[in-house]
Amino acid sequence: MNHRHFVNQHVISPPFPAHLERIIFALGCFWGAERRFWQQYGVYSTAVGYIAGQTENPTYKEVCSGLTHHAEAVHIAFDPRLVTFAELLKVFFESHDPTQGMRQGNDVGTQYRSGIYTFNEQQQALAMAAKNYYQEQLSKMRFLSITTEIMPAPVFYYAEDYHQQYLAKNPDGYCGLRGCHVEFDVNAFEST
Repeated sequence: MNHRHFVNQHVISPPFPAHLERIIFALGCFWGAERRFWQQYGVYSTAVGYIAGQTENPTYKEVCSGLTHHAEAVHIAFDPRLVTFAELLKVFFESHDPTQGMRQGNDVGTQYRSGIYTFNEQQQALAMAAKNYYQEQLSKMRFLSITTEIMPAPVFYYAEDYHQQYLAKNPDGYCGLRGCHVEFDVNAFEST
């Protein structure tokens, strides 16, 4: 695996500089999801892979079969001095429809589910609070219940090299992300 980010040349796998934090998000097809996060100020690096399934070292083909139960996910290393976890949660929730269960739009299967995979108790608590906050906003607009799974991060398996930063290498590539067009107001969330 190439351990350098195609866009910014930072490392995409540990060890990372000590001041960085990590989070893993699943929000549908990982190509477009990864681009959303590498474009965010304060994000050091991103990588795509598979998480929360039952097969060790799955391949893309195996994940797409639905038999491994992995989610396509984005591993993010970020500088908390430059971007807060709440600001990343805003990008996460606004970038996809977290109420769709095992799908995002026309992308259907367990690999397209919504998930937040945390690295400490503070992230876990904030993720749960953010889910509750965003559910209130969605309910006002008559959306269904959020199906995002939130759990401590299990093993993250890096996807094949050609998937890493795919939309930087293939600018006209597919991105099926569509949000709900409902704001996640960071200031309102942090004041709750």
